[in-house]
Amino acid sequence: MTANGHTVRLTIPAKAEYITLCRLALAGIASYRPVPDETLHDLKLALTEACTNSIRHGYDDGEGHVEVVYEIDGDALTIQVTDEGEGFSPDEHAEPEEMSESGLGLAIISSLTDELEIEQLNDGGSRLRFVKRLDGDS
Repeated sequence: MTANGHTVRLTIPAKAEYITLCRLALAGIASYRPVPDETLHDLKLALTEACTNSIRHGYDDGEGHVEVVYEIDGDALTIQVTDEGEGFSPDEHAEPEEMSESGLGLAIISSLTDELEIEQLNDGGSRLRFVKRLDGDS
């Protein structure tokens, strides 16, 4: 837990069948502050896209882990998805028709959230962080 909010940290194997567990944890942390169903569905989709990117681009062989950190503090929900795999470098300037499937996933996350950051880690891997402000959603 943080000083004014709640933090949950979840580490899953880098396999698609574990993404459902990440979505369930999101529903649990969202219960600390009322979140409209539509917003929760949008966040679940964004989370699914983020985890899928880490699994698909981070670990070709399916071996490894993905860490998801959820933080709800005041009127914001922050989700951070980190892997230690090969990572990926999205082309921020690509037109939608030029984007690969993963690029479209990032566009989806960006459209559903208020902030999106992608970071290549020095030790390998990637960190994708997105924030949804909940202040107008009560």
